[in-house]
Amino acid sequence: MKQHTYEVRVDWTGNDGEGTKTYKGYRRDHTITAGGKPQIHGSSDPSFRGDRSRYNPEELLVASLSSCHMLWYLHLCSVNHITVLDYRDAATGVLEELENGSGEFVRVALRPTVTVSAGDDLARALALQSDAHRLCFIARSVKFPVDIAPEIKEATGPPPG
Repeated sequence: MKQHTYEVRVDWTGNDGEGTKTYKGYRRDHTITAGGKPQIHGSSDPSFRGDRSRYNPEELLVASLSSCHMLWYLHLCSVNHITVLDYRDAATGVLEELENGSGEFVRVALRPTVTVSAGDDLARALALQSDAHRLCFIARSVKFPVDIAPEIKEATGPPPG
């Protein structure tokens, strides 16, 4: 069995001089970096005193599920002779907050809209969505349901060539 290791660095940037001395006295801002790639500016959700202009961990989890699914789907289409011309996903996640302040995701819904070349097998293109879900590393790693509601459209006009 192969193993892959992923290293990221998270640096808190929200110390305004007194650290976490008071609950309201610090920002939740942080940066995320990995292997010389551009920084991701993070914070907490605005509901938890975060900066709405920065990505929060909940958004990044939903994005991870969506992008993992998409990458598997594109791979499966390429090896099954389905030409994807456009792929968009309007993903949503639902987190339930408990009385003690903790919480957990209870579901994520992926709603990919895919355009394939004219003449491609639409039924096969749709079936590959289920295969992508079954293979997605991130979806296989979470304990909540990830629902997939894909829409497959055929491009109008001649196939790219």
